[in-house]
Order: sequence, then C-alpha cells, then structure tokens
Amino acid sequence: MATQPSNTIPVKIRKQDFSSDQEVRWCPGCGDYAILATLKRVLPDLGIPREKYVFVSGIGCSSRFPYYMNTYGIHSIHGRAPTIATGIRLANPELSVWIITGDGDGLSIGGNHLIHIMRRNVNVNIILFNNEIYGLTKGQYSPTSPKGQVTKSSPYGSIDNPFNPIKVALASGATFVARTVDRDTKHMAEVFRQAAQHKGVSFVEVYQNCVIFNDGAFREVTDPQEKWEHALYLEHGKPLVFGKEKKKGLKLTGFHLEVVELEDPEQTDGILVHDQFNPDTAYATLLAELTDKPDMPIPLGIFRSIETETYEEAFFRQIEEVKKMKGEGDLKQLMLTGDTWKVD
Repeated sequence: MATQPSNTIPVKIRKQDFSSDQEVRWCPGCGDYAILATLKRVLPDLGIPREKYVFVSGIGCSSRFPYYMNTYGIHSIHGRAPTIATGIRLANPELSVWIITGDGDGLSIGGNHLIHIMRRNVNVNIILFNNEIYGLTKGQYSPTSPKGQVTKSSPYGSIDNPFNPIKVALASGATFVARTVDRDTKHMAEVFRQAAQHKGVSFVEVYQNCVIFNDGAFREVTDPQEKWEHALYLEHGKPLVFGKEKKKGLKLTGFHLEVVELEDPEQTDGILVHDQFNPDTAYATLLAELTDKPDMPIPLGIFRSIETETYEEAFFRQIEEVKKMKGEGDLKQLMLTGDTWKVD
C-alpha cells in the first residue's frame, strides 16, 4: 500500500543541510529567494530524512529549484514534471515528492499533465510560482496575465481570459488547495507545512513577484499600506472578515458573496465562517472567484483540505487483488502468450 514518507529520522536536520553547493542564480529581488528559504526552513520540521526528498521541475525560472536543494531532484522537460513525479511515487511511495512549477510551465504546455495529477490525487506536493509573466524568456504574457496587460508578446494588451490557478485546482479535484504570497514568509511557511502533512495531492499557488518583468503585480496584498484592506486571510473556524480594523465581512446572498460593513468587529452574526474541510467544492470555488472580481478581497490561505483515497493506494490495492485472482504471474509465460513470431 502507498504510505506517507517515514518520519523516523536519526539525526537533527538543519535548514542549511538542504542547501546545495550551487550558486543561486535568480535576479536580485526575485520572490523565488523567499520561497526557497521558507521551504528550507519548513523541511527540517517534517521529520523526513533528507535522502527521501525528491524535487521535480519543468522549465522556467522556478524550475532551477532542484539545483539549489541538497536532495534528490530532476530538472525535467517543459510541463512534464507531474508525469515524472507520478512515476516516482509509484516506484517508491516512501519518497516525499515535490513538484516545482510556474504559471507558464504548469498552466500552459503542462496544463494537461497538471490537471490529471490532481484528479488522480497522487500523493505529491505541487508549488506553483505565479508571477503572471514569462520571466525566463524575458517578459511575454502568460496564462495568468490579466486581460489587457501590455507585454513583449502583447504590445497592445493581452486579449486572453486568464486562468485562475485556484479554480483550476478545485475543478480538477485537488484535495488540498491553498494560496500564499512570497512577502509573507510566516504565512507561507505554515501553508507549506500543512501541504506537506496532507495525504493526497496538495496544490499551493504562491504569488511571486518578478522584479524585472512584472514588478508590483501583487501590490494589493504585499504593500504594507494596502494589504490589510485587500487580503482576506482564511482561517478554519473563523469568520471571513478583513480590513485594517476587521470591520468588513463576507456574507452569502443567494449564490454570491458580498462585502458588508461591520459596526463592531466582534459582532459577526451573518458572516460566513471558513470551513476548509467542506467536501463540497462550491464553497471553495466561491472564495476562489473573489480574486477575479473588482472591489472584492483576495483570499490567502487554505481553500480546501479533505482526505480521500490516493492514487497510490488504489494502484497497489488493485495489484494485490489481481494477484489473489491470478497468482504472482510468470514473465516468461506472459511473453509467450498470444501471437508470437520469429524474425530470421
């Protein structure tokens, strides 16, 4: 049966133990540095031996990640990291497998592979760096670039409707779906920790600033003066309130969420209470859609966290059931079964 990686660890692992001998080569000020440092800080607390980690990436700025981790890693081809990660999990379910991808790598050429690893509920952790631009190829619009954005490949403004990565994950059936932001490392660390502890596929979108080609894309939730008016932090069992003085809340009216003003932040009657364990995706999808609506807050945190059978559990159970019906099998007999021919 597929299992979670063993938590038996002989010696204390430190953050620096996960640093490879490779020079980190991202642009100065890139949000990728914060993501890398945060994950290195979280991994020692998970109690998994360093040799049981595997990081798999595709192509893009984010995909340099495996070089900077002193673990096993594969820098694969464009968009195919989910395929390779699935194979790794089936070959050795004792490994903790992480997929590092970007909005271009994961949602463009790799979109098909991404949705299928989520619908299958393979027990891997997916971190999608979303900077709403193609950074490695120097500033073209990506699948998450806002409509109208002027880039090198959309000089008169993009006419594409952008993907909402959280909605893609929810629609694909991901059992753990979350969003965090590179500037809030404390929040990011907690999201990564819960994602790693989840049994099944976890999908974490990280708002990541590209200081060169799309600087300030997420200013609403990173600027100290603005963030408290726009960021809605999702905390299980707590009312959906936001604003600097917590005097704004979300109320369900029909099939829509609306913002209401609160006279007293302690009086939250009628305000929705966050439930990340709700098995119905409708609620989480309502939250995800707030991102696409003007004058609505941007949710940060865990949208959904449920447990269902993983792909590995179903895979190995099926093998055992077939063995009970047909025995262990004989490779030689299999090769000689059916039509055969000899080539002289």
